[in-house]
Amino acid sequence: MSAFPLRSRIARLATLGTVLAVAAALLTGCGGTATAVAENATYSTEPSDTFPVTVAHKFGETTVEAEPQRVVVVGLTEQDILLELGTPPIATTEWYGEQPYAVWPWATDLLNGAEPTVLSSTDGFEFEKIASLEPDLIVGTNANMTADDYTKLSAIAPTIASAPGTERYFSDWKGQTRQIAQAMGRSAEGEKLVTGIEEQYAAAAAAHPEFAGKTASFSQGGPWEGSIYVYPDGLNTDFLTDLGFVMTPGLEKYVQQEGAQALISGENMSLIDADVIVFATESAESLPALLDFGTTRSLHAVTGGHAVYTDAELAGAIYFLTPLSQKYVIEHLVPRLEKAVAGTSPQSVEG
Repeated sequence: MSAFPLRSRIARLATLGTVLAVAAALLTGCGGTATAVAENATYSTEPSDTFPVTVAHKFGETTVEAEPQRVVVVGLTEQDILLELGTPPIATTEWYGEQPYAVWPWATDLLNGAEPTVLSSTDGFEFEKIASLEPDLIVGTNANMTADDYTKLSAIAPTIASAPGTERYFSDWKGQTRQIAQAMGRSAEGEKLVTGIEEQYAAAAAAHPEFAGKTASFSQGGPWEGSIYVYPDGLNTDFLTDLGFVMTPGLEKYVQQEGAQALISGENMSLIDADVIVFATESAESLPALLDFGTTRSLHAVTGGHAVYTDAELAGAIYFLTPLSQKYVIEHLVPRLEKAVAGTSPQSVEG
């Protein structure tokens, strides 16, 4: 599966009554797991906050009474944050890439023996399967969650949705990190994750003054249904602006719905030309379709060696945009950006 457009999904949802019934059966069933949860042996850290804690999100507030032990991730990327906090989830959600346990290579060492169940979001949330996992916390800060979804998930376990004022996808990574850390009783640790990445970006920007003020575009790695998906300023573009780049202006008018990418047709590819273009390609085989799309081959960034073509893992790290994945981005993308600014970037996913 590709990371191409996050298209609207027509979910075949369970009814609220069914979900409530399943949740109630589990909460009152044998074992008393809702009130007596064994310590999770995969956790490698201890909480530093005092429970209960209350987390604000776009649908209100959720109170977490005690340290969660069985955390289910229903969003696309939140497992990274939990893993870096030392608290592996019992379930993750497959987005794309089909990585083992839906955990990418930059994060696998932090599983600490955990083997999360992998949920699918293809047809919406798997409410009954989620309930069967008996979670004591559901994390969906980057989950395309509606108010109705939140009601159904909250009937199963305390649920954390995206931060107030955010879109369903592309929620601010700093806000997500702080929300999840707070829910896990590890607020100070979450703040350290945020400041650590900020410091790494600042150091990389200081080491590369040639990046400052250069224009940049970030595009998905090939056309989809006659358009290429390009990210306007502020939509998953921190990894470039925090290094000193300025996003190519004017793309906002090609955004068809709030919080989505700009759809650029082949004849309009000149709109994304910039001092540097980062194409999130995922394989060498994808390059011909990209380069043959409209006027792509004639772009100054393409002809002048100013375009970066990522491999699959680097593309995934950029799309995830978590503190953990951004460490990978800084390490692996910055050298490619050096070449792109200098006009020596190869037309290759190998960089």
